[in-house]
This record gives sequence, C-alpha cells and structure tokens, in this order.
Amino acid sequence: MVQQVAVIGAGLMGAGIAQVAAVAGYDVVLRDVTPEALARGRAGIEASLAKFVEKGRLSAGDVDIALDRITTTTELDAAAGADLVVEAVFEKIEVKHEVFRELDRICKDDAVLASNTSAIPITSIASVTARPESVVGTHFFSPVPLMRLCELVRGYKTSDAALQAARTFAEGVGKSVVVVNRDVAGFVTTRLISALAMEAVRLLESGVASAEDIDAACRLGFGHAMGPLETSDLTGVDIMLNATSNIYADTQCETFAPPELLRRMVAAGDLGRKSGRGFYPYS
Repeated sequence: MVQQVAVIGAGLMGAGIAQVAAVAGYDVVLRDVTPEALARGRAGIEASLAKFVEKGRLSAGDVDIALDRITTTTELDAAAGADLVVEAVFEKIEVKHEVFRELDRICKDDAVLASNTSAIPITSIASVTARPESVVGTHFFSPVPLMRLCELVRGYKTSDAALQAARTFAEGVGKSVVVVNRDVAGFVTTRLISALAMEAVRLLESGVASAEDIDAACRLGFGHAMGPLETSDLTGVDIMLNATSNIYADTQCETFAPPELLRRMVAAGDLGRKSGRGFYPYS
C-alpha cells in the first residue's frame, strides 16, 4: 500500500505530481539538486493551489494541509522510506540511469520505482537496477493538476504488482489511466503527438501555412483542444525535440526525424511559453 511518495525533480512536472499527491492525502518528499530549484517548485505549487482556492475547488485550509504534507530536500537518501518513487528529471537516458542506480541502492525492497518519462522505454531505464520488476512508467501530462490522463507503461519485466500499485496511485490522485503493454519508444501518446507535431513543423518550415492556421486546422477540423504547435509551446519546444529524438533514435522512422527549424529554435532558446517565445510570442 502506498502511503509515502517521493518525487525526484521539482520542475514543472515533478512539482505538479507532488501537488496532486499531497492534495490526495499522501506524504510527499520532493527532491531536487539545489535549494533554488526546490524554492521554484514550491512557489509553483503554492501559486497553483491558490488558483484552485480562487475557483472554489479547494479551501484555504485544504491548501495548508496539502503544503504541510510536502517536504523538500536536496538529499536523494530522503527517498529511502518511500513506498512509491516517481522520477521526473531531464529527459535524457544518462540522467535517468544515474538516478535509478541510486534509487536501487537507497530504496526499500518493496518500493515501486516509477518514471515520468514521455518517450524513453521503461525496459532501458530499469536495466541499471537489480529490480526491473519494480520499475514502471507513470507518464503524467502537463499541467499535472489539470490534465486527467496518466499513461502507465509496462517494461519487459514490470510485475503485475508494480503496475497495480502505480494504477492505484494514479487513480487515487484523480487521473484516468491507459496502459501501454509494450514499451516502444514514445509509448502511445508521445508517438501520436510527435508524429503530428513534426509534420506541423515541416508544413510551417516549408511555408505551406502559418502556425496560426495549422493549429486552427487541428482545433476546428479534428476537435483538438490545442493545435500541435501550441502544444509544443506549452510542453516546451526542447522537451518535444528530446522526445521525438528519442523515438527517432529507437525507430529510425523518418516520421519522427526532428526538422531543422525545431533544432534551430532550441539552439536559439525559443523554447515556448517558459522562455517567452516559441512558435508564438508570449508576454
């Protein structure tokens, strides 16, 4: 039974996962490498919870209780007592391997080790541990407090018990779950959005249509809540580049080959909403 949760990484995703876990009644350890990163993560959680109070979805008392459940730390050893650990660090296999080697050493034997990766196969992440049966993918969506989906991903050796523990946790924090039974790079959701987004970038790059019209076509023609270029700006253009690069490296399918425009935007620092400019300008 999951009672204590550790979240590794206090960025947008990690802070969001910590927030929904605390609101749902879990004790949460939120870890990042610097006090500054933790302060930003904590401030983001407080701002997000304040919006829920404004909308009448939480009371001020609920917020105080949730915040009291979150402990921040720079020490990875603080995850030692967690029943479930959710890794939400940078989307690079080398970075995730480093974290999972340490979690394998630190965490108790029956802990479930989860990754919030959007594209990297869970089997590869689990390969550096001595407990691959305990490793599972829990792919949440941004912004975590608002998005309803969690994509659960079974690695080659993920046990039924680990998958069920992850499902219970995800549903317990209010998410609907889909299960990916074979962890191909990109799983289901990232493969679909990457294929659409890369073609949208190619259409923009070649002058076929403007960003506004490409996104409008998807919203109005397909009923999407957001167009693929808007979605890339929200997610982070760099995150989209990393995700589709991981899929391309695994599949060598040209559908997922990142267009030059995407690479140039990342090199120039046009990363979307978080940098003030991506496919659109933001104030």
